[in-house]
Amino acid sequence: MAQILLMALLMPAEAGAAEYATILLEKVVDRTPEQTWARIGGYCAIATWLKVTCVITQGNGVAVGTNRLLNGNNNELMVASTPWSYSYTQPSSIILYHGTLAVEPLDRGRKTKIVYTLLYDQAPLGSDQAKAENRAQRTKRFSDGLDAMKAMAESP
Repeated sequence: MAQILLMALLMPAEAGAAEYATILLEKVVDRTPEQTWARIGGYCAIATWLKVTCVITQGNGVAVGTNRLLNGNNNELMVASTPWSYSYTQPSSIILYHGTLAVEPLDRGRKTKIVYTLLYDQAPLGSDQAKAENRAQRTKRFSDGLDAMKAMAESP
């Protein structure tokens, strides 16, 4: 019996089930996709529209494998890139955090839809209240970011 108890104590605890959350935000801009992406699409343009500091620490800023450091302590690694989008992950995040910024043509390319998608595992956040508060904070922060991107894209 003691051996069974000892084996149970030495076995790694089974990780909790993932609980993925998605936040999808969109904003229509009165500019072409090319004009919009030129204003908001740089990998460190986030410094302006999200009001953070940003430094490219690896890569060229446009290719997969580029790493940016936000606020001096948050690494974000680019994991996908197209002419009008990029996706990134935070490799150290306990919530398996991923984000994608993309622009899509509307009205035969005369307008643009900015699309920001966040995907993360909310299970490590704990209680339902903590998950809801975290979601509300992320939604507000990135909604404000989309407002700033729209203003940047539409500025003269």
